[in-house]
Amino acid sequence: MDIIYLRDLRIETVIGIFDWERRIKQVVSLDLEMAADIRRAAAADRIGETLDYKAVAKRLIEFVGSSEFQLVETLAERVAELVREEFGVRWLRLRIDKRGALRDCREVGVVIERGQRE
Repeated sequence: MDIIYLRDLRIETVIGIFDWERRIKQVVSLDLEMAADIRRAAAADRIGETLDYKAVAKRLIEFVGSSEFQLVETLAERVAELVREEFGVRWLRLRIDKRGALRDCREVGVVIERGQRE
């Protein structure tokens, strides 16, 4: 199994349970690892033969940027569903970091894995 990944994709979104969080946008950071077989793309040297990470990033910026979830857990599940369904990814690991969620902690978030590793 090969992995195509995105690191520290920063997106502004409405996220949180408190009233003040519902009125502002906060930055979340996504790390995403996606299973892919890159052999055919490498042999052909063509983007059409691989998982287009730019297309994935653009779609996530659109989706997350317009979302208004209360929980990071919900956001993670919806992002995983979107990537698996729209891009045909069989397995992924997603880490979402909600920076600044706790005053004395640099990073807070969730890590989920969905699908089957080959």
